[in-house]
Amino acid sequence: MAPPCSSALVLPCLLVIAMAALQSAVVFADTVTAKRPLSGSQSALVSKRRKFALGFFQPENSQHWYLGIWYNQISKHTPVWVANRGTPISNPDTSQLTIATDGNMVLLDNSTTAIWSTNISKIASNSTVGVILDTGNLVLADESNTSIIHWQSFDHFGNTWLPGGKLGRNNKLAGVSTRLVAWKARNDPSPGVFSLELDPNGTSQYLLEWSITQQYWTSGNWTGRIFADVPEMTGCYPSSTYTFDYVNGENESESYFVYDLKDESVLTRFFLSEMGQIQFLTWIYAAKDWMPFWSQPKVKCDVYSLCGPFSVCTENALTSCSCLRGFSEQNVGEWLQGDHTSGCRRNVELQCSSNASVMGRTDGFYTMANVRLPSNAESVVVIGNDQCEQACLRSCSCTAYSYNGSCSLWHGDLINLQDVSAISSQGSSTVLIRLAASELSGQKKKNTKNLITIAIVATSVLVLMIAALFFIFRRRMVKETTRVEGSLIAFTYRDLKSVTKNFSEKLGGGAFGLVFKGSLPDATVVAVKKLEGFRQGEKQFRAEVSTIGNIQHVNLIRLLGFCSEKSRRLLVYEYMPNGSLDKQLFDNKKHVLSWNTRYQIALGIARGLDYLHEKCRDCIIHCDIKPENILLDGSFAPKVADFGLAKLMGRDISRVLTTARGTVGYIAPEWIAGTAVTAKADVFSYGMTLLEIVSGRRNVQGRRRRQEQQDDGGAAADRPFPLVAAGRLFCGGGGRREEMVSAVVDGRLGGDADMGEAERACRVAFWCIQDDENARPAMATVVQVLEGLVEIGVPPIPRSLQFLAELADQSNYLQFFSDLLPSN
Repeated sequence: MAPPCSSALVLPCLLVIAMAALQSAVVFADTVTAKRPLSGSQSALVSKRRKFALGFFQPENSQHWYLGIWYNQISKHTPVWVANRGTPISNPDTSQLTIATDGNMVLLDNSTTAIWSTNISKIASNSTVGVILDTGNLVLADESNTSIIHWQSFDHFGNTWLPGGKLGRNNKLAGVSTRLVAWKARNDPSPGVFSLELDPNGTSQYLLEWSITQQYWTSGNWTGRIFADVPEMTGCYPSSTYTFDYVNGENESESYFVYDLKDESVLTRFFLSEMGQIQFLTWIYAAKDWMPFWSQPKVKCDVYSLCGPFSVCTENALTSCSCLRGFSEQNVGEWLQGDHTSGCRRNVELQCSSNASVMGRTDGFYTMANVRLPSNAESVVVIGNDQCEQACLRSCSCTAYSYNGSCSLWHGDLINLQDVSAISSQGSSTVLIRLAASELSGQKKKNTKNLITIAIVATSVLVLMIAALFFIFRRRMVKETTRVEGSLIAFTYRDLKSVTKNFSEKLGGGAFGLVFKGSLPDATVVAVKKLEGFRQGEKQFRAEVSTIGNIQHVNLIRLLGFCSEKSRRLLVYEYMPNGSLDKQLFDNKKHVLSWNTRYQIALGIARGLDYLHEKCRDCIIHCDIKPENILLDGSFAPKVADFGLAKLMGRDISRVLTTARGTVGYIAPEWIAGTAVTAKADVFSYGMTLLEIVSGRRNVQGRRRRQEQQDDGGAAADRPFPLVAAGRLFCGGGGRREEMVSAVVDGRLGGDADMGEAERACRVAFWCIQDDENARPAMATVVQVLEGLVEIGVPPIPRSLQFLAELADQSNYLQFFSDLLPSN
């Protein structure tokens, strides 16, 4: 017993008592004991550095309560672990998390019934405590030494994998693993049907599975640096904020992966969504939301049975899942909550018997076109569509068939049907869904009535079309121009000679030909490009031009028309008053582009390329991104030009680019190596262009230009700028970060630039120009980085830059590059 305090010691004693009370409060802030349980009527427990909280919560739009862990310092409530996933709490005020007499941590409903427990044996009674750590890990630890852990939530993941947690398998106990299991729905944490686990067969790859039985995605084996089928990892490993490590189980009791963060201020969330996709998210404080860094499968409809049986999945639709005709939702409540895995059921059962008929009517089929067929089909040898249909009708379990030269039947539940009509007609098929006769008869009457109406309307339209065609023909005789598909105008060569005043005012030229200024009769100013080295026939040219003419984006130049006469091929574009980017960056002595304008130009180019690569029906690779092919409108908004010419030129593209000396310095290494060129070649060219936007100078200089700069006192004129920038930014230099970034920004700006944006632009540029195309980010990622939605790590310096530096010392290095390019 402590001695009583004298009056002289009252203040010190009070301080001691206060400190003891504070220490007790601190212990209680993150700890559960038998004497200090946590109930729903109390505030949540918070980890020491206040990163994570443990307590009772109610999912949005849910009536149920759960005990879980969530991020404590962000505005959006985001659970990362739930104890009682399948057994909600009836009343949080009368429920509590405590330590039982046997030493286990238990969750009591109404203070009496244990609905969850750590369930560990051989623990001394009344000797343990529960602690929430700053890693988000809830541990059952020894009361006298909390470093001794008997149980941890990191061994029992929910749908989220946090940094420091081991996601793997037990090599001694078959079937035991720390798999991620998705929530059943957005507001229902009970275990869903989708899971992620390390391959139980012993390989180092992760598997995404449906009901643990059906695999629908794999990461590929670990190469020691990345997963074989996840090349995007190169963009964040090893030099960024993420590190991944793999412990092989050959001599270990377990095999697992673990990832950590170098920057503790970064919040990440690797989780398996209720839609069956794994997603890597980063918390963006400015946006106050989670932003995707990476996800797989990229196409939602590739998730197995996402929409359940007898439902169709439509990518990019507001609602991805919808029931087939003749079917309705199996569980309406689940569908309203976003859980479609129960699928759909028939409105009317099939009349399946030997005489399968009702009033003389048998089952029939509803035709559904433009679909991607499920894979679990039975092949039947038949002759013709009719026999295929009869083969399905003879089997009571047959629910659909498809005939495309061969007969495929589906039995039982029809799963994984995808509507691809809005994406592409390539690779699509037609499937016939089996329905009861009563589901089809009403449609037949309706169809007959509709056919009569359509016939009348069609006849009227035909008469009008004939009259319109006659009018157009007469107008063509006068104007000699006509509209084609979309809004393109088919010009005659004589028209364009007149429009351009016999091609007298040259705007510029490039790899594909010269460009001239012109003016249409309605005073619209245009740019007319005369294509050179073009060999395609007129029919193919018109088809390709028509496709390109229908592509519209705010950052892509608009094609207004074309001319195709004999060997002449010309394209008519909208006119850009501020010309090409190279003239504004390198040749304009009077006006220097502001930093904000440059950054918006860089962002606009990235958005335009992202549209070409990902948003068009077919991926379009530009093949010649450089400042000369970036045009600026009256407000300096960028528009990518010549984006369709690579598609038009076909195999001639390499020969044309070879002759274009100005293109050297933007060409990706795969062009020189002669390997297949993908959209990542554009990413490389964009990276080189972005460096020029930042610096206001050419990345590589010809001999004459380098001599001029040296004569003017250019200190670094003898070395390629990308190598100079890499040395200043990423190889030290002894200065502050802002000073190093400022050293690579165009000096004409006088330091008037956002250095944070400049560093971000340089980092993404160097990721874009990596030697390995798999290490380069997609343009969609580039857009997110420049928008500040995604952080990006420090890139490695490409080996090709050193090669470029060596060539810079040679007077003929431009010719050297040209000689390396394939000629045909």
